[in-house]
Amino acid sequence: MTVSKPQTRRQRRGWLRDLRRLALFVLRRTLALLVTVLMGVYLTIIIANMGGRVDEIRRVQIRSTIAEEVRASPEFSDLGAERRNDLIEERVQLEVERLNLDEPFIYRSFDYLNQAVRLNLGRAEQMTSDRGSRRVRDIITERLPATLVLFGTANLLVFFTAVFVALRLSRRYGSALDRTVIGLAPSSAAPGWFYGIFLILVFAFILPVLPAGGMLAVPPPQGTLAYALSVLQHMALPVAAMFISQIFISIYSWRTFFLIHASEDYVEMARAKGLPERAIERRYILRPTLAPIVTSFLLMLIGLWSGAIILEQVFNWPGLGTLLFQAIGHRDTPVIIGGVVIFAYLLAATVFVLDILYAILDPRVRVGPE
Repeated sequence: MTVSKPQTRRQRRGWLRDLRRLALFVLRRTLALLVTVLMGVYLTIIIANMGGRVDEIRRVQIRSTIAEEVRASPEFSDLGAERRNDLIEERVQLEVERLNLDEPFIYRSFDYLNQAVRLNLGRAEQMTSDRGSRRVRDIITERLPATLVLFGTANLLVFFTAVFVALRLSRRYGSALDRTVIGLAPSSAAPGWFYGIFLILVFAFILPVLPAGGMLAVPPPQGTLAYALSVLQHMALPVAAMFISQIFISIYSWRTFFLIHASEDYVEMARAKGLPERAIERRYILRPTLAPIVTSFLLMLIGLWSGAIILEQVFNWPGLGTLLFQAIGHRDTPVIIGGVVIFAYLLAATVFVLDILYAILDPRVRVGPE
């Protein structure tokens, strides 16, 4: 059977039309998320600088540091008090101009915003990377993989386990296991770090079988296999804490989605036709529920990104959350802004992926005008 040329042209026009609509949809969502990120980062700049008061503290710190250096240096010991004070003032002025602290804060705040969104974050004021670099980009890129590995592992484990168990429970509605999951669902109200405290108490102190925190043994093991095993051993407790915090509510919610679709007429029709139960679950139950399941999963992921600071601090995990906590303690404004920018990008990327996946998984979603 051959397809006529007019029909082929109509199909090609239909594909091009769908592609244009998808491109416009992606562009609109990207612009909307960019505006959201800009607003969040700018508010962070204002708050982290306390409306410009942190810059006043920095001027005092600069003056104090330079004064100590000049007075302690043997090179300037022969200078009189007046000449030494003039030298201090000259150096303070040069440092203030180098950091643009002589400009009004409102102007510098927009310059900070421009540099931050382009990840041109300059140098940290107090902190350094493990390799000794003071560039904010180096400090953040050193910590980012640890956060992605930890949260990626935990969330993928929650997703696949919850889908598998929820699908099985939808076939065993009212069973003892089903009632147990329903009873344990409210336990997900507690955050992961709450369970982490008890897990550390039990498995690191009462039964000392797992490390209480960190990412690697000290000293770090040699060899790829030993290194990977050490990371997995240290990941066990934080991953378990996040897993316990999210698994029961995820199973309960997704099992409800499966039950709703399992009672539809087209599912009963498929069973009446004698289709295998596995095929019915895959085609008529799992596939239509993927859109709401992916939505709830990515919304859960957004919540976990927000709680990364406390969780990583509890387990002393050397990721972005711990870095941001330390930067706040040191009042290291460039690192604070850099950490928030990265988290903002992670959140925006999560929402962006959610929009695209929802448009792909649910054919009822319109991605553009007809």
